[in-house]
Amino acid sequence: MRFANNFLVFLVLTALTAGCNSTDNDLLGSLVGMLQQGRELPESTVASGLKETLRVGTARAVSALSKEGGYAKNPALRVGMPAKLSKLASTLRQIGLGKQVDLFEQKMNQAAESAASKAVPVFLDAIGQMSFADARQILGGGQTAITDYFREKTLAQLTELYTPVVHKHMNQVGAVKQYNTIVGRYQLIPLVPKIDFSPDAYVTEQALKGLFVSLAEVERDIRTNPAARTTDLLRQVFARQ
Repeated sequence: MRFANNFLVFLVLTALTAGCNSTDNDLLGSLVGMLQQGRELPESTVASGLKETLRVGTARAVSALSKEGGYAKNPALRVGMPAKLSKLASTLRQIGLGKQVDLFEQKMNQAAESAASKAVPVFLDAIGQMSFADARQILGGGQTAITDYFREKTLAQLTELYTPVVHKHMNQVGAVKQYNTIVGRYQLIPLVPKIDFSPDAYVTEQALKGLFVSLAEVERDIRTNPAARTTDLLRQVFARQ
């Protein structure tokens, strides 16, 4: 019973700290009542609460990442030059074209940030397909159990859905054009190997990685940060742990 109560605490804190509409408040009232009465949660409530947690967490993560510098200014999330292009990058820097390489990195991060603003409906589509059984399996997990399970179950689908979003923004911010520029300069050098690399696929992978890292941070913060307990209700709920 303790693990169900802990999960319920997380759901209540998530929704209250993110802001809720009237429907959300009705659900929260039901959840709090069940917690106070020590009642077991029905599967439908667990699944609804899980999806709401992911929805709120995604919105928060996307809000942070879609700002200017959301990726570029975060050392943990910055989209850097891939290892596959390390030889290209070092060679171009040696012949005085380092600024061209830096510009490509800048464009990749801009594309990731721009595409992040379109991530919410992509994530919601995947969230909506979660089952009651899925929700039950992660109730007793750790501080990022919801994020970890969501990533494991949906990464392939999200990659497929998110790839065209990233492709669009790669073109809009000029990342593809800049990539073609540096590859063209590189391949003018005698005897260099040919480049087989998809910038769209790489940025999609890195952008989704950043989204999941940020989503995990939101989940962890909600679970553990005392500063988030800003109301009497939250303090009362957490006193029960």
